[in-house]
Amino acid sequence: MRALDFLLEVTLFLLAAVIAVPIFQWLGFGAVLGYLVAGVIMGPSLFSVIDDVESMLRFAKIGVVLLLFLVGLELAPQRLWVMRRNIFGQGMAGVLVCAIPMGVVAWAGFGLDWQTSLIIALGLAFSSTAFAMQVLSEHNELSSLHGRSAFAMLLFKYIALLPLLAAIPLMGEGSTASMDPLGIAQAIARTLVVLVAVIVGGHYLLRPVFRTVARIGARETFTATALLVVLGVSQILKMAGMPMELGAFLAGVLLADSEYRHEIHLSIEPFKGLLMGLFFMSVGMSADLHMLADMPGLVFGITGGVLLLKITVLYAVGRLGGLDDKGSRALAALMPQGGELAFVLFSMAMTYGVMSESVTDVLFAVVILTMAATPFTFLFNRRILDPMLATSEIDDRPYDSVGEDEEKPKVLICGFGGFGQMVGRLLHSAEIPFSALDANPLQVDFIRRYGHRIYYGDPARVDLLTTAGARDAQAIIVAVENAEYSMRIVDHVRRNFPTVPVYARARNRQHAWRLMDLGCRVITRETLSGSMHMGEQLLQIFGWDEDEAREAVQVFRDHDEEELRKYYAIHQEKGSRNPSDQEIIDELEGLFQSDEAESIDPDSLQHSSS
Repeated sequence: MRALDFLLEVTLFLLAAVIAVPIFQWLGFGAVLGYLVAGVIMGPSLFSVIDDVESMLRFAKIGVVLLLFLVGLELAPQRLWVMRRNIFGQGMAGVLVCAIPMGVVAWAGFGLDWQTSLIIALGLAFSSTAFAMQVLSEHNELSSLHGRSAFAMLLFKYIALLPLLAAIPLMGEGSTASMDPLGIAQAIARTLVVLVAVIVGGHYLLRPVFRTVARIGARETFTATALLVVLGVSQILKMAGMPMELGAFLAGVLLADSEYRHEIHLSIEPFKGLLMGLFFMSVGMSADLHMLADMPGLVFGITGGVLLLKITVLYAVGRLGGLDDKGSRALAALMPQGGELAFVLFSMAMTYGVMSESVTDVLFAVVILTMAATPFTFLFNRRILDPMLATSEIDDRPYDSVGEDEEKPKVLICGFGGFGQMVGRLLHSAEIPFSALDANPLQVDFIRRYGHRIYYGDPARVDLLTTAGARDAQAIIVAVENAEYSMRIVDHVRRNFPTVPVYARARNRQHAWRLMDLGCRVITRETLSGSMHMGEQLLQIFGWDEDEAREAVQVFRDHDEEELRKYYAIHQEKGSRNPSDQEIIDELEGLFQSDEAESIDPDSLQHSSS
C-alpha cells in the first residue's frame, strides 16, 4: 500500500468516525454500532471507499490487543474476591444458561462441530460491555441491583475469556485434529509452560520496570513502556503459537493490583479507543451484505432467536437472583445483544481454522443486528413496559398501613434515598422522632432492619401523608431525587397541610424557582452546602485563616441567596417554562459579573477576635 493511499484511508476513517459516532450516540445506539455502520458504508459491500480491508483489519487488531490489556487491568484479585458471589452466581448463570442452548442448536440443529458450536455459543452469550456500561452510566444505574447483576455478568465473561483464548489455537485445523494423544498432551504442556513463564516473569519484572520508569518522570517514556509491555508480551505468546490477545490479557491481569494501574490505564486508553474504532469499522467493512440479501431468513431468524433466548434467560436469572420484576426486565432489556468480544473470538476462530469464513460472515451480521436491536428493546421496556406494569407491580405488595394510634412523628421525610437518609441520621442522633415514606420496597425493607420507622408508600398520595402524621408534623422534608416528583409532593402538601413548614430538596436553581412558585420558602439546594464547604477549605489552603474563610463563605452564601431571589423575579416574568440554553448561559454570565462586583477581601472582613 502506497503511503499516500494509506494516509487517504486513515483520513477517511477519521472523517467517518467524526460523523457517524456522534450521530449514533445522539440517537442512543452507542459508538460501537456507529463504527460498524460506518464500516459497512465504506466497505466493498456498498461504496468501496476502502478496498484493502484485510490490511486495515490486521492493523486494527492492535486495538483489540489494547482492549484486552485494559480488561485485564480491571480484574484485580481483591475486586474479584469482593464480588465473587455475584460473579460466580448470577454472572456465571447468565452466561452459561444462554450459551448451552445456543451451543446445542449450533451442534445438533446446524450440524457444526463441537469446537465451532462452543465458540459460537460463548461468543453470542457474551453481551456488550461498551453498550451496557454506557446505558447504566447515562441513567445513573451502575449502583442499582440490576446494574450490579449486569456488571457481574460482564466480569464473568472476561474470566471465561482467558481459557477460551488459550484453547482456540488448540482447536484449529492442523493442530489437535491431526495429532495423536501424545501430540495433544505436548501442545497443552507447551502452552502451560509458556503461560507459567510469562506469569512468573511478569510478576517479578513488570513492577520494577515501571517503578524505574516512573522515577525518570517522563510521561512519554511511561506511555512507551506501557505499549512495549503490551505488544512485547503479545508477541512472545504469538511466537509460541498462541494468540496475541491472550498475551495482552495476561499482561493486564499481572498489573491489575499494581500501584501503577491507573497511570497505565490513562496512558493506553487514547490508543485503545482509536484503534478499537478502526477494528469495528474494519469488521463493518468485511460484512457481506450480499450474503444478507441471499439468506435474510437465516440471518434474521438467528438474530430473533438469540434476542428471544437471552431476554428470557436474563429475566429468569434476575428473578432467581433476587431482582424484582422491574429490575429483571431492565437487566434483560439491557443485555440481549452480542458483544464486541464476539468479533474478537469469531475473527480468531477463523484465523486458526476453527470456523469457516461463511459461518463467520453470518455471525458478524447477527451480532451487528442484535446490537442494532438492543436500543429498541431498552426503550420499549423503559417507556412502554415500565409505565404499563407500574400499577400491577405496586399492587403485588400493598402500601404499608400506618396505624392511627401510633405515635405521630415530629418530622415526616418523603423519600429516604441518600439525601433523606442523611437528614434522618442527624435527627436520630439528636433524638428527634421522625418517620419516612418511600416508594422503593427494597429500600424500605433494608432501612427497617436498623429499627427506623419507614413505610412503603407513595409520598405523593394525600391519604398516606395524612395517616403518616403529616397534619401534626412540625416539619415535612421532601427529599426525593426526581424534580417533577418532588414538585407533585410539595403541591399536595401545600394544598392539604398549609400550616406545616415544608423543607424541600432542590436539584438546581431552576428547580428551586419552581418550588418557590408553589409557595415553598424553605429550600435546600443540594450542591450548595458541599461546594461551599470545599470552597472554605480551599481558602484556607491559599492563606486565609479559619475565621476569615468561614465568614467569607457566609458572605458569599448571603450574596448567592440574594441573586437567587433576584433571578427568581426574572423567572416569574418569563413564566414557568424551562429556560433555553442561551438563557442559562446569560444567567451564568450575569452571576459571574455580580460575583466580581461583590469580591471578598480578607482585610475587609470584621472578626469578633479583632
